[in-house]
Amino acid sequence: MEISQHILAVLSQAETVGNNLYLRGQLDRKTYQDVNKVLEANGGKWNRSAKAHVFSEPAAEAIEQALMTGEFRRVKQDFGQFDTPPDVVARVIELAAVEPGMWVYEPNAGIGNLVAGAAAKGATVWGNEIDPKRHAACVTRHFASFGAGGLTMLDFLAIDPGPEPGFDRVVMNPPFAKQADIDHVAHALKFVKPGGRLVAIMSASVTFRSNRKTTDFRDMVEAKGAHWEALPEGAFASSGTNVNAVVLAVDA
Repeated sequence: MEISQHILAVLSQAETVGNNLYLRGQLDRKTYQDVNKVLEANGGKWNRSAKAHVFSEPAAEAIEQALMTGEFRRVKQDFGQFDTPPDVVARVIELAAVEPGMWVYEPNAGIGNLVAGAAAKGATVWGNEIDPKRHAACVTRHFASFGAGGLTMLDFLAIDPGPEPGFDRVVMNPPFAKQADIDHVAHALKFVKPGGRLVAIMSASVTFRSNRKTTDFRDMVEAKGAHWEALPEGAFASSGTNVNAVVLAVDA
């Protein structure tokens, strides 16, 4: 069962402190009942003395999947790494307007699906992939696609972009768990040279969550003229996840 956008918005505004979740504002009876159903389906129980819904785990983690998938009940899924399906690759590369001779960077390369899309347009590709097995698979599949920088195997957030951004385009499918996609995209913008463009796949929750991290990020990219595009429902089903995703395109 899908959660309505109204209920997702209420959940995104909730305050989480440890295992407790506190709903903000005065909710009408119908809204509260619908919110309560979602919280109970994900392990939360109303505790009168705490004046909160209490979970057996950190509340923020308990509701994260509901916010990302828009579905009531949790199913074991990995929101860290999932491969980019061909249709999504094609759309990312189209929005990035990759042209022959461009320098393109993929900071979360995985097994190289976006790498292949950029290379097919005649770009020289640099990349990074922190996971050793996926790094090895990417090198094996796309060795000839990489520029002099090759494919590093580092924590992307620890990579220094240098004094001058060097890439015409950055295309990326970062991890979503615990809003890591925001951290990765914000850092990746430092690698795009003036006049360049970043195109990133992100959790759809970045378009409606109201916590400070999300609103600051939206303000930052929208000041740059961000373009948001929702991906079709089930776009990542072939990769084993039902996460709802969007594509962000933003010029440097």
